Amino acid sequence: MLEESRSLTAESHNAESHNPASSIPPQTTPQTRQSLLQRRSPLASPQYQISLLDALDLPQSSSQADFASQIAQQGWAELRPAKLEIFQINIGKLCNMTCRHCHVDAAPDRRENMDRETVEACLRALDQTQAHTVDLTGGAPELNPHFRYLVNQCVARGKQVIDRCNLTVLLLPTLEDLPQWLAERGVEIVCSLPHYRRLNTDSQRGDGTFEKSIEALRRLNAVGYGQGNPQRRLTLMSNPVGAFLASSQAKMEQEWKAGLMKHQGVSFDRLITLNNMPISRYLEWLEQSGNLQQYMELLVNSFNPATIAGLMCRNTLSVSWDGKLYDCDFNQMLDLEIHANGRQAHIRDFTMAGLSDRLIRTGRHCFGCTAGAGSSCGGAIE
Repeated sequence: MLEESRSLTAESHNAESHNPASSIPPQTTPQTRQSLLQRRSPLASPQYQISLLDALDLPQSSSQADFASQIAQQGWAELRPAKLEIFQINIGKLCNMTCRHCHVDAAPDRRENMDRETVEACLRALDQTQAHTVDLTGGAPELNPHFRYLVNQCVARGKQVIDRCNLTVLLLPTLEDLPQWLAERGVEIVCSLPHYRRLNTDSQRGDGTFEKSIEALRRLNAVGYGQGNPQRRLTLMSNPVGAFLASSQAKMEQEWKAGLMKHQGVSFDRLITLNNMPISRYLEWLEQSGNLQQYMELLVNSFNPATIAGLMCRNTLSVSWDGKLYDCDFNQMLDLEIHANGRQAHIRDFTMAGLSDRLIRTGRHCFGCTAGAGSSCGGAIE
């Protein structure tokens, strides 16, 4: 294992001689709008987003519309973590796309990227845990110059690695070898695809996205992904296109497998669904389309007590590009940092003992994870 690690490290060092972010052509992004931050929108402020959600006058009782009160009524006096299973690292907000539903506000104009020092701190922290999975997300995580090094190091440690991929990034000239490279390391690829039809996908992610996504899926199929091999698992993730909850995950999987094979000739292994969170650019869309009030009422009315035990904030730790620690990726985007020993937690000071009994921070956005069948980075909960 040590020799393997040295070999992988050396290979990664060579792969980092160029920065994949430099390969993003300015006119090839499927969606050309700017990020909230670049536009100086008030919604670029996490504090503003939280205040906007809290200010909504929902028709439900005060205890129903308060997430902490809702879970307390189900016998959960406090929400605390269970055993840590998933070590999730958001390695940057840089992306080759600017999707209207993005809760990260990722875009080509976002240049936040995790540096090598923070990557090393993540690996030291990972070694202190018994987490079996490392979940790499972004932005487009593949655009971080240390992405391949981080993948290699996690594989050498025997971890299951997930790459959360937007598909279109695989068509960039400097990343065309990535499907084969990931396949050789047994990395699971979780791909965002709103719908198996062009109209719904392009309306959410930009004109031309569907065709690019299908081409990327064909390339993944060509190297063995989506063929039933557990070492080359291809997972599609769908967000609803509109102000409603995700449909039945099992039913959608059957429909999508049949539809994509019949019309596009591509296959995948499983489908997961994720409710859109009222955060960042999806929050902007809700507000501009007049759906914010209705959507929040839907989330609160659809609260499902059976989802609480399986919430991802209980078995996952989320690390931001700058090393700050959060209960989940959604809390990360709202700057709801973990506090340990009276101060904000950071990956460089990581100790499992200091985090295992923390109080998980919640807010109105959390209703997105408990609505309907539940929602998490792993799909439906119930």
